[in-house]
Amino acid sequence: MLRNDVRNRRLLSLFARLFSMMLLAFCIAAGPMAAFPAYAAQSAPPGASSQIDAVLVLDVSNSMKTSDKDNIAGEAMKMFIDMLSAKGDKVGVVAYTDKVQREKALLTINSPSNKQDLKDFIVGLDRGSYTDIAVGVDEAVKVLENGSDPSHEPMIVLLADGNNDLNEATGRTQSESDQELAAAVETAKKKGYPIYTIGLNADGKLNKASLAKLSDQTGGKAFATNTADDLPEILSEIFADHLKLKVVPVQSITASGEYQEVTVTVPNASVLEANISIISSKPVTAKLTDPSGASVAIPSNNVLLSKSSTYSLLKLLSPKEGDWKLQVKGVPKDKIDINLIFNYDLELKMEALPSKTYKKGDTVGISAHLFSNGTQVSEAELYGNMRAVLLATDLDTGKTEELPLDNSGGEFKGSFEVKDSHNYELKVRAEESSFYRESQAVQVNAGGAATQAPVTAGTAGSGSEQQDGGRSWTLILIIAGILLVLAAAAVIWMLWKKANRGFVGQLVIEVLDGNTGEKTYPQYKKLTGFRGKFNLHQLLQLAPELRESEKLVFTPGNHDRLQLHGGDGIAVEKSGRAVDASRGLELKSGDRISVPLGSVDKTIMLEYLV
Repeated sequence: MLRNDVRNRRLLSLFARLFSMMLLAFCIAAGPMAAFPAYAAQSAPPGASSQIDAVLVLDVSNSMKTSDKDNIAGEAMKMFIDMLSAKGDKVGVVAYTDKVQREKALLTINSPSNKQDLKDFIVGLDRGSYTDIAVGVDEAVKVLENGSDPSHEPMIVLLADGNNDLNEATGRTQSESDQELAAAVETAKKKGYPIYTIGLNADGKLNKASLAKLSDQTGGKAFATNTADDLPEILSEIFADHLKLKVVPVQSITASGEYQEVTVTVPNASVLEANISIISSKPVTAKLTDPSGASVAIPSNNVLLSKSSTYSLLKLLSPKEGDWKLQVKGVPKDKIDINLIFNYDLELKMEALPSKTYKKGDTVGISAHLFSNGTQVSEAELYGNMRAVLLATDLDTGKTEELPLDNSGGEFKGSFEVKDSHNYELKVRAEESSFYRESQAVQVNAGGAATQAPVTAGTAGSGSEQQDGGRSWTLILIIAGILLVLAAAAVIWMLWKKANRGFVGQLVIEVLDGNTGEKTYPQYKKLTGFRGKFNLHQLLQLAPELRESEKLVFTPGNHDRLQLHGGDGIAVEKSGRAVDASRGLELKSGDRISVPLGSVDKTIMLEYLV
């Protein structure tokens, strides 16, 4: 009875929402057209956010002992973490073989200790048998789905040799792995999760093509290396590409045993951070002087220092504009490479066009501005140091034309002439030596089926024309209402089917007593008798002392999977690490989780089998 009441309330709530949508649609259709906003309504274009949500995915199978005998992967992951912002970025780690060996959910970086925790986690990873790249990629996508901030730039960085080594005893086939990988990649494409791959090739067995395909399909980039010397360039390229930055070249040094000076120019006051990576296989020391000539301590409040056996990374926080002097001293004859990346919080927006419909010969005025933290930037010098162009793509022919824009007045300004009765896509690109930005594209209609005939100014339609127009609007409203009702019915039918969907497989349950260390015999609970959903407490025969477990609810998933949903105040662990089940956790056959209860000193251990 309680389930039916809950279901009825949900359906009533759904009807209310759909009625609101229908009412809103009628109001929009019947009401006057809203005035154009000052800027085109647009979601943040790529590179608009300075914050990253990254999942680092590492193959920890035994084959990596030869593919990555010098542990380049570990160094790469640590360096990437050090390159991230001092505060605000989120990082997760997935270590896989033919299953997820260990996992760390997205952790928000708020202090140096957060970064150190992540690096310690990476150092503690163990090897395992077999390899299934689909497992790692699929889990990384789920980590982002469950914990990514919509305002951040999500990404996946995969370090592997690109080869599979499946365990025949499990019955897993290459075809099944390929299907799971294809599904994960498709989700990554839809969600906007680019996959950057670093192929490790110490033994010459790198499957470069498979890794390149992953990157190409999702908008990432593919790299390959067999030496840690390449890491700064690779990671700088990944970091820069994802945030629409540019790697600023800094001269390499052959150490002499004395301090040697290089200049680091901070181009403007909009720089949030300057990342200076110093790569050397031998110990290096450094000194730093700000543009005023004052010596700056390393480390200090505004200069962070991270070090490993292969690199040192200096992070200048909100650095002063101008020429900084970096002095570096290394072991004689040792080659020292230096890379520089500036991080900005800048977004480029193009002013909304007065119309989206034009005709051949019309001129369209273009204006765009930079925004920092939602506020328009008016610093004329910043605009003056940048080159801006209008990218006009003829959608009928596919040709793109670059038109220079004026940057002299604290904005990017120009015009576009409609040369043919075609449809066009317009966007502004602005760049300087250390970064670039692109506005969201705006479509201009100057021909084709979507073209609307312009109404001559100053002439009103006749009475009969107005009546015909009124009848047309009435017909449109009726049709729209019917379509919305049909859509509502279809949604309700799908929700009803989902609410009554069945389960497959079984859950193996063991309960560990924390006081005595004793564990119950495994209980095999078949799930085929449930419909829609059930909670863990039901499987435990509603034992009063285990009532806390009713906060864990299971629903059926696709492809014989099981979805776990956790409530407030209950913890779930997978592979020894806490996971966030509040947004849903998918379990596939063979997955194990544990649930430590806070009310009693007992832990429930579950294994899902199909």
